[in-house]
Amino acid sequence: MEQFQSDETLLALFRNPDTKEAAFTALVNKYKERLYWHIRRMVIVHEDADDVLQNVFIKTWKGLANFRAESGLYTWLYRISTNESITHLQNQKKKRTFFATDHESDLTEQIRADPHFDANRAEWKLQLAIQQLPEQQRLIFNLRYFDEMPYQKMSEILGVTEGALKASYHHAAKKVEKYLRNS
Repeated sequence: MEQFQSDETLLALFRNPDTKEAAFTALVNKYKERLYWHIRRMVIVHEDADDVLQNVFIKTWKGLANFRAESGLYTWLYRISTNESITHLQNQKKKRTFFATDHESDLTEQIRADPHFDANRAEWKLQLAIQQLPEQQRLIFNLRYFDEMPYQKMSEILGVTEGALKASYHHAAKKVEKYLRNS
């Protein structure tokens, strides 16, 4: 089955018991890389991103039959990915609170511990700067900067007004810029 069929075709094939599994496999293949990088930018650690992505596709499998297509399939998948990533981060934060560690500095240390980390490379400095942002600003910054997502689509995914998203992105960009200037 062609993995890059239209979302409408994939949904129709998913609703047919004879093509359901093949349609789901095609859907996973179509979106897994984009969703992985969206999740990875939020949770930082590759293994965590893989776990969250697996949870996203489990929820997708369970909920796809009831998907009403009021928003695009891509938007729906991003919303699930975002919510699963936030849930993962909150669970990590609870664990760290229990063990009395600082979550944000822990994420920063995970970036530095990456075997490919090079403090002189701009991409690593950018990731360190992004980790200094509050969770919501980090999410908005990632969606806008890396995914180049329009504010309207972000509003659908996050349930936040476009004006608030623009303000959050502006503040986040200024903080990132300041961090990069001072590092």
